[in-house]
Amino acid sequence: MKLKIYFSNEQDKIKIPFRIRRLIRKAVKEALTQESFAYPAEVSVSFVDNEAIHKLNLEYREKDRPTDVLSFPMWEKEELSDGSALDGHAVTLGDIIISAEKAQAQAQEYGHSIEREICFLSVHSVLHLLGYDHETSEEDEAYMKAKQEAVLVRIGLPRK
Repeated sequence: MKLKIYFSNEQDKIKIPFRIRRLIRKAVKEALTQESFAYPAEVSVSFVDNEAIHKLNLEYREKDRPTDVLSFPMWEKEELSDGSALDGHAVTLGDIIISAEKAQAQAQEYGHSIEREICFLSVHSVLHLLGYDHETSEEDEAYMKAKQEAVLVRIGLPRK
């Protein structure tokens, strides 16, 4: 499967080294593979600070607080499964916005690396881009939890 990820770092509080971008690519590709998504795909991943993600969370979700990650899918789940999203080119799945500050804080809180946390958030977001929604479906929530861990184990970032 061909995968193109467009990275953007719009914050200067947390260093985002190349190895994190490489791990994200690996995690996203593995998540798509495990979902049997066989089409060429494009995803954008942006790193922002807590202030920026707070504004986005308020604007798009009406939640007045920073969050760790936001997903902006381009397609409905049905469009991806029935082929409507395919036009002979790569499928642009959507945008992933990660708060680097929140990711670092959560990595410290959970006692693992920032690489694992950012990859976890990336896989979580990819599942949202594919149409899963843990906020409205208990079935999706259970599926997402299991899939996130399976992907992280597969790429060498298991829970300690």
